[in-house]
Amino acid sequence: MAPPLVSVVVPTYREAENIPSLAAGIDSALRGFCFSGGDGDGNGDGDDATVSSRYELIIADDDSGDGIADVCAELSRRFPLRLLSRKSERGLSQAVLAGAGIARGEVVVVMDADLSHPPEKIAELARPLLSGDADFAVGTRYAEGGGADKRWPLRRRMYSAVATAPAKFLIPLSDPMSGFFAFRRAQLPAAAELSPIGYKIGLELAVKMRPEKITEVPIFFRERERGESKLNWREKINYLRHLRRLFWHRWPRRMEVFQFCAVGGMGMTIDLAGYYFLRELGSPHLLARAAAFWPAASFNWFLNRVMTFKTRPRDSRLPQWLKFCATSGIGFVCNWGTYALLTSAVPFFAEHLLLAFFAGVLVGTVFNFVGSDRIVFRE
Repeated sequence: MAPPLVSVVVPTYREAENIPSLAAGIDSALRGFCFSGGDGDGNGDGDDATVSSRYELIIADDDSGDGIADVCAELSRRFPLRLLSRKSERGLSQAVLAGAGIARGEVVVVMDADLSHPPEKIAELARPLLSGDADFAVGTRYAEGGGADKRWPLRRRMYSAVATAPAKFLIPLSDPMSGFFAFRRAQLPAAAELSPIGYKIGLELAVKMRPEKITEVPIFFRERERGESKLNWREKINYLRHLRRLFWHRWPRRMEVFQFCAVGGMGMTIDLAGYYFLRELGSPHLLARAAAFWPAASFNWFLNRVMTFKTRPRDSRLPQWLKFCATSGIGFVCNWGTYALLTSAVPFFAEHLLLAFFAGVLVGTVFNFVGSDRIVFRE
């Protein structure tokens, strides 16, 4: 039997009750469909063996324990279905990758098991990939002709809108959060290049593959009829972690600068809090200013060590901390010197002290980053 043209991968966890309807829907949509060649009208006349070989359905299950093995065994008698039961790990993204890893089709289509994605759109996703007209295909709710079930809760709509906004900076998709997408199996990045967290593996693959030609297929997103949504606060936090990784992958240098500034902002808050705390205890302002610097610098050093420059070789803690404090101290002098120079020599800044303050912060931050980059956390 010839290998299938399309492998449909469905990650599952406690979705056994949805699999019969899903398998029947996929088979109804794809049985006899001419993905390439033939008349392309979706009404092929081949025999069952030839027709069935055009697609396969892979259920990648995370050891649900809900009877899905028996369900799949029964369904495999009627449909080209295989069950991949994952015992050692869990996670939607990992399940998708595991399913794609055993797929035999030229094109891999990924969809949810909760019946929210329309099987009749699978062929529209796969066809441009098989013909070479696209490198990546996505089923989107936001293209003309697409939409979502009116029963979809308002909080889910709001979450989707908020979560989608930053993802659009990574890849030009109207629906980068979509879990209904397709790609060529040969273009699947090596496992070492992927670091998915949570459930948005489609976004991960789109960013790492860097497709030149993307096709968007409008879909109607249905609300699940059975089972429970797996979207919880843990998954939402994982999504934020995933976004951070992807931004770091796409723009590593910019992200270093951004995170260094973010850490510096948090450190400045600690600096000010310590200063005012010591002043309330009656400390002289110069002593309070000097004493508050050290916990803030230590906080910044630690976060930059474990986050901003975590991929760089780590020196011994004490020498590195001392170097960081030294460069931060010099950076503060640059900050203060810039402020003093501007306010004393430039009338405009003498009238706009806050602007001079921020100019000093900018100069000090630039110096601190260069010092950290070239000296403290050097490659």
